[in-house]
Amino acid sequence: MAITMQSYSFTWTDPDGTKRASAVAYDRASADRRRAELEKAGATDIDEVPVKPGELPTATG
Repeated sequence: MAITMQSYSFTWTDPDGTKRASAVAYDRASADRRRAELEKAGATDIDEVPVKPGELPTATG
């Protein structure tokens, strides 16, 4: 049985309106912590994106 690890990344909008994208991928526990950090910082439009190894999202807009 193969073990499949899922990674996650984020796109969001900073409080000043700047669109951002994660420069790293997170495992499930780390992604949950990162989401909480973004919410606490006042980020909006937080989108969790499942990513494959070597893949990261890009900020749009």
